[in-house]
Amino acid sequence: MKNVYDWLDAGNTLVGDGAMGTALQNAGLTDGGAPELWNVEHPDRVATVLNSYAAAGAQFLTTNTFGGSAPRLAMHDLEARVFELNKAGSEVARGVADKYENVFVFGDVGPSGDLMEPMGTLTHDSAKQLFADQISGLVAGGCDAILIETMSDLSEVQAAVDAAHEVAPSMPVVVTLSFDTNLHTMMGVKPANAITEIAKMGVRLIGANCGRGTDEMRIVAEQMAAVKPADVHILLQSNAGLPQLIGGDFIYTGTPEDMAVFATDMTALGIKALGSCCGSTPEHTAAISGVLANL
Repeated sequence: MKNVYDWLDAGNTLVGDGAMGTALQNAGLTDGGAPELWNVEHPDRVATVLNSYAAAGAQFLTTNTFGGSAPRLAMHDLEARVFELNKAGSEVARGVADKYENVFVFGDVGPSGDLMEPMGTLTHDSAKQLFADQISGLVAGGCDAILIETMSDLSEVQAAVDAAHEVAPSMPVVVTLSFDTNLHTMMGVKPANAITEIAKMGVRLIGANCGRGTDEMRIVAEQMAAVKPADVHILLQSNAGLPQLIGGDFIYTGTPEDMAVFATDMTALGIKALGSCCGSTPEHTAAISGVLANL
């Protein structure tokens, strides 16, 4: 498989997949259950979700390991199984990706859930170690890149990036932050500052995921595009709108058509790496793929 940096440098587009959590819930995952445990207990169901995105045109598949660090898994008494569950997550995604041409596997690393010093007790070294433990499993399972996503603290990003570079020095690293508090992350990071500082860490695919929908993501994208270094590419994965309570259920109201309009607007900014996040479906992926295929 090609290096994703090289893929984008060559002028190719990159279509991302969509929501995993809601898809697994639809497949039977109960509230409070550990999605990562399904990598070994129900790998067929995880593979079915990933295959639906690949069939819709996704060019990278995200492993089912968002909460695969020890602090997250400890909430389910699974902290002793970090390597096993992350390795299995990569293996499931690899098995699906290899059925298609030019589909990358991104090993997914979410926030640890603990706060970094001085607000919390997590030091750079302790954070780096817990991320290295997770990333070691992802790499062993055969991923093509490490995706550090939904981050809010640049010091935690630094620890995760350092861990990735230590465990797999030649593997591309991708970082996205979540801007959902007045166009800042929860820890006060601005979009322009994020892309500038993360680029200094040696990361060349940087952007935003989750958030409050495509309207705010447009503003985030504009601010990032205005300052990004020439060798950096932007990745955007917006939620499908905001959830609304309809008939007792929370429903994301952003349609595939809305996502296609968003994708069209983003390509006008020169952004060619686009996926979707919470509330999205393979139909949203297909809408993005249709826009990027016509570039």
